[in-house]
Amino acid sequence: MQLGMVGLGRMGANMTRRLLRGGHECAVYDRDAAGVAAMAAEGAAPCASLVELVERLAPPRAVWLMVPAGEATEETVAALAELLGAGDAVIDGGNSYFKDDVRRARRLAAKDVRYVDVGTSGGVWGVERGYSLMIGGDADVVRRLDPIFRTLAPGRGDVPRTPGRPDAHGTAEEGYLHCGPTGAGHFVKMVHNGIEYGLMQAYAEGFDILSGAGRDTTPEEQRYHFDLAEIAEVWRRGSVVGSWLLDLTAAALVAEGDLASYAGYVEDSGEGRWTVQTAVEQAVPAEVLTAALYARFRSRQDHTFAERVLSAMRAQFGGHVERPA
Repeated sequence: MQLGMVGLGRMGANMTRRLLRGGHECAVYDRDAAGVAAMAAEGAAPCASLVELVERLAPPRAVWLMVPAGEATEETVAALAELLGAGDAVIDGGNSYFKDDVRRARRLAAKDVRYVDVGTSGGVWGVERGYSLMIGGDADVVRRLDPIFRTLAPGRGDVPRTPGRPDAHGTAEEGYLHCGPTGAGHFVKMVHNGIEYGLMQAYAEGFDILSGAGRDTTPEEQRYHFDLAEIAEVWRRGSVVGSWLLDLTAAALVAEGDLASYAGYVEDSGEGRWTVQTAVEQAVPAEVLTAALYARFRSRQDHTFAERVLSAMRAQFGGHVERPA
């Protein structure tokens, strides 16, 4: 298929690479001309503006946005609304708020331009591993875009089938899923990231306790000087707490056992807040997710080893660079 990609940061550039390797044609645009040039060198069609990008695509067009959630996405969708026509599709693959998706889709529908929201997980590793895609939008346009989703997704790989799962039961085993109408994809991704906050916080606190076992304030006969990298490694092998997040934590600890280069200033990208807000709207108790979000707020005031673990995990899976303390 043909696809226009707007936004060539860590995610957008790697997604373009994966699509090109999969045989798709990609026209690319970014405000940073160097990013466009880099993608052109790898086979993408470079565009100097959104106008040029739209002109390079044959109807029905599909334009994928990988720009920061909020004002940048709002401005880009508004600009595309003036350039695209009936049957074209805008795909927001960033971390937008699902309520914004519903509003934007309504605006585009006036011109019969379709809107698809795609929660995208995979970070800087997705170019090789593939991306987990959570998709919202009308079924017919999602079906039309299926070759794009199938290429970006990881496929079945070597992940064992869930026991008792029926054969030929949708695309979830391929790593992508049409979750429902407009906003459903970003809703599922919002909760995904809320859960991620809780998982990361649990690992961070656990390693903080292990690190603290060797402090002078601990009675000598109960004092332990643990090799955290080795503990992370043994947990990766057959433990019930094994996960990709633990894999990344183990890699960070091998590289720097005390994580001294991380101050522990931990950002939140929005989805954790939206998950907690939605839980409040639904009157659903979400104590762990709320506490994990608040822990990130507190990390910006003073820092513990747990916060350095969180910073290291975020750098490992998403290339996130913490702000100076």
